[in-house]
Amino acid sequence: MKKELKNIPLSVLDLAVILEGFGPSEAFKNSLSLAQKAEQLGYNRFWLAEHHNMDSIASSATAVLIGHVAGGTSTIRVGSGGIMLPNHAPLMVAEQFGTLESLYPGRIDLGLGRAPGTDQQTARALQRDDEAAYKFPQTVRELQNYLSDDNRHSAVRAIPGEGLDIPIWILGSSTDSAHLAASFGLPYAFASHFAPQQLHQALKIYRDSFKPSKYLQEPFVIACVNVIAADTTEEAELISTSMKKIFMGILTRQRHPLQAPDPKFVLPREFEEALKPFLAYSFIGDADEVGSRLDQFVEDTQIDELMVVSHIYDHQARLKSYELLKGLQ
Repeated sequence: MKKELKNIPLSVLDLAVILEGFGPSEAFKNSLSLAQKAEQLGYNRFWLAEHHNMDSIASSATAVLIGHVAGGTSTIRVGSGGIMLPNHAPLMVAEQFGTLESLYPGRIDLGLGRAPGTDQQTARALQRDDEAAYKFPQTVRELQNYLSDDNRHSAVRAIPGEGLDIPIWILGSSTDSAHLAASFGLPYAFASHFAPQQLHQALKIYRDSFKPSKYLQEPFVIACVNVIAADTTEEAELISTSMKKIFMGILTRQRHPLQAPDPKFVLPREFEEALKPFLAYSFIGDADEVGSRLDQFVEDTQIDELMVVSHIYDHQARLKSYELLKGLQ
């Protein structure tokens, strides 16, 4: 079957974005509201991403927030996109996600990343181990072991967690993660919403090198992209100024909560070229325009599932964007 937007699952990536003029509490309410809307519309997953020391992101205590969202929904899969494993002891991750899976059986995903999800100074405050990222393959194996039924006779056990069927995903924004996911025989999710440059190379490596495992017999890929859909392209372009300011703030290291759309905002010329790589897989427009471009993206990448993040200030406009996107199926 030819892969098109209409015949692959759609999922949501959320960062519990903090809006200018509001705080984390409002962000958490909006995250739950979005998850409930996504469930109603038939989205497949709702993942939350771990970041730290960022003015616009409140999803730092990711496992706690996953529990909040899972408790407020009933069918949609909820998980991490991802847990930055170098920041955590594998045993604690196994216990946390074992607890989540025990509370919400058959609905929890555990996506793992190698990056710290923050700046170097904050990473040191979190990890206290400069070598943590280099030990990622070993810590993934350690985590798998704690979750396995075979670990029941060991001196150190994850209770809850042991013996539970919690799907583990490898997340990445480079080719290193593709090699790891392939060699471990695990599903792979690529962060093309902010690091699109190596997407095609990473997918080729993953598919060409994939080794079947007890977890997965054939390669399975999710790609994440930015989508801002509205009734008109003009409206979508206006809404997208909030997202563009976020990306510009990353470059200038002047980060702020997500700001309201600005009809007077023009991306400064010196940032246009610098931001092109970040925005390569940002789909902005009315439903027809977004759908046409996403169909081409799915055809070009042959992904198995599409995950979408939408940095939209107005909550109702964000819900509308996801509704328009799902309507394309």
